Amino acid sequence: MAFKTIGLSDELHAYVVAHGAAPDPLVARLTAETRSALSGLANMQIAPEQAPFLTIVTKLMKVNYAVEVGTFTGLSALSIARALAPGGKLICCDISDEFTSIARRYWHEAGVDDRIELRIAPAAETLAAMPTEPRIDLAFIDADKTGYPTYWNEIVPRMRQGGLILVDNVLRGGRIVDPPTNPDDAAMVGFNDMVAADQRVEAMIVPFADGVTMALKL
Repeated sequence: MAFKTIGLSDELHAYVVAHGAAPDPLVARLTAETRSALSGLANMQIAPEQAPFLTIVTKLMKVNYAVEVGTFTGLSALSIARALAPGGKLICCDISDEFTSIARRYWHEAGVDDRIELRIAPAAETLAAMPTEPRIDLAFIDADKTGYPTYWNEIVPRMRQGGLILVDNVLRGGRIVDPPTNPDDAAMVGFNDMVAADQRVEAMIVPFADGVTMALKL
């Protein structure tokens, strides 16, 4: 059977990034600071091509109310907040003051800090305390992998009909089809099966970056 999805060499990936959104000096500085200050953890930041993707999706959906689980140094939140509808709000869930202190500086510089509400607490607690009415337009999950099922089950009932959930790292570097060798990979196998069986959404995995699930609330 012929493969239908092209693999990306380093050169081809650089081409994809270069032919996406226009260069953004602020994003370049945020990415560089993340790499220099947190070199061992910098891979927790979204891929370069995911930033304009989040911005475009937010614009297309005219998002007014968004939720992010896992903020790190703030690139994904910045990408969403820049594209919110007038008066829109993004709730960010994270547990690290250290990492998000970097995010806050760049949000302020970008002029979007008034659109972002950062809640420093375990995300499961933050989500459970949110109003239960289905009003979320867009949710982005990119945090501890073993927590994904909990975050999913808190978020899905709070999504409006036609709202979109994006979930990062669902292919685990291609290891998702191998016998799991660590708790994160094992958790993702179970999570992906759970999403595929969830009749509250219409979902698919996009082989983009490290795999992104797109789930439309029915």
